[in-house]
Amino acid sequence: MQRIAVIGGGLGGLFTGALLAKEGYKVTVLEKNHTLGGGLQTFLRHGMRFETGMHILGGLREGGSIWKICRYLGIDIITDDQGEMPLRNDKTIVLRPTDADCMDSITYLKHHKTYRIPEGREAFVTYFSKEFPHEAEHIHDYVDALFELAEEIDLFWMRRGSDALFSHSERFLWSADELIAHYIQDERLRDILAYMNPMYGGVKGHTPAYIHALINVLYITGPSRFVGGSQQLADALATVIREHGGEVITDAEVVRIVVDDHQTTAIELSNNGTVIKDFTQVVSAIHPAALLPLCTTGAFPKSYTTRVNEIPNTYSAFTLYIQFKENVFPYINHTCYEQDDYGEVWEHGEYDAHDWPKGFMYMTPADAVDAPQTYASKMIINCLMPFSVVERWENTRVGHRGDEYKTWKQEHVEKVLDKMELLYPGFRNTIQYVEASSPLTIRDYYHQPQGALYGMRKDCRNIMLSQIPLYTKVRNLFLTGQNINLHGICGVPLTAINTAEAIMGEKVLVERINSVG
Repeated sequence: MQRIAVIGGGLGGLFTGALLAKEGYKVTVLEKNHTLGGGLQTFLRHGMRFETGMHILGGLREGGSIWKICRYLGIDIITDDQGEMPLRNDKTIVLRPTDADCMDSITYLKHHKTYRIPEGREAFVTYFSKEFPHEAEHIHDYVDALFELAEEIDLFWMRRGSDALFSHSERFLWSADELIAHYIQDERLRDILAYMNPMYGGVKGHTPAYIHALINVLYITGPSRFVGGSQQLADALATVIREHGGEVITDAEVVRIVVDDHQTTAIELSNNGTVIKDFTQVVSAIHPAALLPLCTTGAFPKSYTTRVNEIPNTYSAFTLYIQFKENVFPYINHTCYEQDDYGEVWEHGEYDAHDWPKGFMYMTPADAVDAPQTYASKMIINCLMPFSVVERWENTRVGHRGDEYKTWKQEHVEKVLDKMELLYPGFRNTIQYVEASSPLTIRDYYHQPQGALYGMRKDCRNIMLSQIPLYTKVRNLFLTGQNINLHGICGVPLTAINTAEAIMGEKVLVERINSVG
């Protein structure tokens, strides 16, 4: 039996570990934090559980690619549909579909205009054609283009084929804003159709069109949200690993990886100098720039190290976690986006202290209730922010950043609440407690350089620079996670298939996943 050590217990490490464990490998997942899950992990404040990153889910409706992977692993996906809570076990995740007639809403404050976007390809086209009748034909062509681009990626549909970048159409590597502008003339509509860029780290002129297309197709097809928190998916994946003879170890920070003659031979942990040697393969699910310093000097060519460190990272975020007073704020069964004005959708990741934030997304997570949910117990507000804003505190650690940082953070909380007051007059009066996190928090908890929300930035202007292969110069060391292919609930599990097949042999796993009835 081959033994696999997986470094990092986030979404990528857990899916890769679960797939390999299911296939008979002895898997050990090493997670540096006390809580498993990376972006899936939740935390408690004042008795209220909050999600840290994974809020909105695509591909988990029946027949979707991630639904198929979960079914193969024996993970049950059930929905509460705003009614009685279904029975569950350690391998069950409970979801709630967003409202079909409004999967997302976007409000432009200066114009007092809200767009309520429905799910479904035809409904999406019909809605925007009514709002912008002069663009009706172009909207239809644009949506067709999104689905055609998604169709080019075989693994997205759980098909076996070639996903090599240069086997695709020319527009596959256009920039996302170029794709929209190619079909849409109306400047306001261009802005609206780019509203999801905070979901994929969008940067004007750089983010490839295929990333924009995949994310949009996922949500047009129908998004869902966790009921009772995202930690349940991390726990279910950990259960799969353990059921197949593996182990998942928390508080196990890797501090050194010994590489000898292009082969990983030992992994040293921070706890009392523990050394692990009984493995045949190692999978790294952490950011490549965080992995390289852990390895023996000279393990990788200088050119590779330089290349990894030169790839720009995506922006980070400043996040508010709000606990409401009881029965005062309505539950909203979709994600909401706020933007001050048209024409600013590509500027959210920039920072100007005088007008930050120009826009943000907010959501009221779904609680586990036995009746239709009327009121929200909490809200999460995500505001994009570059790491440069908090660089002056980069050498501090959680809980020890000083009074200046606390003051700065509170000032930014107030800026966000001021905007919420414009959306919902009297909003501050609904709040019981409010907590906040900054890019420093994301950096420290996720082990992401510069607190990058989506890891390394994909750049259509230099696509080869931003492509890191899952194979490395170290023979038994493989990569997985959001930096290697795509980020998020869809991209990371698909990358996990690629990594697992690199160890198992190609053209094996996809067929087995599809064969499960």
